[in-house]
Amino acid sequence: MTPTSNPDQASQELSQKVSQEIILAASSPWVAAVLNLVPGLGTGYIYQRRWRAYWISSGLATAWFVAGGVLSQNVDEVLMPDLVQQNQLIGLGGLLLLAVVTATEAGLAARRAQPSSRQANP
Repeated sequence: MTPTSNPDQASQELSQKVSQEIILAASSPWVAAVLNLVPGLGTGYIYQRRWRAYWISSGLATAWFVAGGVLSQNVDEVLMPDLVQQNQLIGLGGLLLLAVVTATEAGLAARRAQPSSRQANP
């Protein structure tokens, strides 16, 4: 501890970190994974109260939507139906990839935080 740091602030930060670990350990890995998988927007992170991960996944999903909208501005749906369908499949594929990655990460984080997995993997 540095001489300029506040002991009360350090104990609050430690208490907050411990409570976040307790919440994560109490969350069910499969519930967190399913909540992230079904909508694909990080609701499993809300269940785990992992706000940074939630905002990152929401930002990525929003950026994916915005990129799709920007890239499809000059596409005429009547003249280029194949390109429209291709863009839709790429958009859906990106969101499904995001859902799978966030679901896997949320499930693994919950599993790592549980005391039974700590004893098995010290």
